[in-house]
Amino acid sequence: MSECLSCGNIIIGRSDKKYCSVYCKSAHQYQRRKSEEEQYYSIDRQLKTNRKILKAYNKSGLSTVRKEKLIAEGFDPKYFTHYWKNNKGQVYLFCYEYGYLSLKENQKEKYVLITWQKYMDK
Repeated sequence: MSECLSCGNIIIGRSDKKYCSVYCKSAHQYQRRKSEEEQYYSIDRQLKTNRKILKAYNKSGLSTVRKEKLIAEGFDPKYFTHYWKNNKGQVYLFCYEYGYLSLKENQKEKYVLITWQKYMDK
């Protein structure tokens, strides 16, 4: 008799069976995949958090907000999906469709928040 790899219960049935149920098989594979791809899930979670924060602070499509305010909410500027460079040479970093440009005004760091536009595709 063998034990289920997921829950440890005794397996009834074929001798080469590894799990006692479909649920245990699925749960075990999910946990294995989750541990193998921990860094991927961590980065994905931070990107989604960044997007949610940028979306919340950019209702109008163009906003300015203090950097410290976003960071206090959990925003991490190291994580972004792509960038766009405007005619002035300024580089906007994007989390999906929400972008930000880091500026320093009066000794205070700020972000200019924008939303991706069709003309940026070129």
